[in-house]
Amino acid sequence: MEAQETTELIEQHADGKKNRTALTISIFAMVLAISSLGGSNAMKESTHENILAANAYAFYQAKAIRQTSLKLAATDLELQLAREPNMPAPVKELYQKKIDDYKKTVDRYESEPETREGKKELLLRAKEHETTRDHAMRQDPWFDYAEGMLQIAIVLLSVSIVGSIPALYWVGSILGGLGFISAINGFFLFF
Repeated sequence: MEAQETTELIEQHADGKKNRTALTISIFAMVLAISSLGGSNAMKESTHENILAANAYAFYQAKAIRQTSLKLAATDLELQLAREPNMPAPVKELYQKKIDDYKKTVDRYESEPETREGKKELLLRAKEHETTRDHAMRQDPWFDYAEGMLQIAIVLLSVSIVGSIPALYWVGSILGGLGFISAINGFFLFF
């Protein structure tokens, strides 16, 4: 074997390693883009669900305040009826009708299954939004870890091409693999 042939074999071997490293970088860049998208979506979902939960709780509080106001109004009318036993019958009937209307509205504020806007349904809806928000918040850090590890891995792999340092290739590959696992866990929350 001549020196020229040996040099060509070394260059082909080096080109093979560079191609493998470039392919690894491409794969990690793709996973980085996907994990970045997943992290962005998880954060958006977390924020959106938090707003919906806060809205449901605010509506619940508004219903509770209205309900208390109506209870107080009904009690006030009942006290007026008790204070004035000689009130004319038509006026008593109007008072009693108004008291009954208030009590019916108080009951409706407690639960409205048909519109899902009673206090009971609003509280359930708020809890559902909180559960979804909490799930998205558990996902988000995993995407952050994945992005960080994949970015560092891409840098190490790039330097391994320029510097022809095999150790950097292996460290970058391991770090990229951990980033890949973190991205998968961000989507599925295995652990």
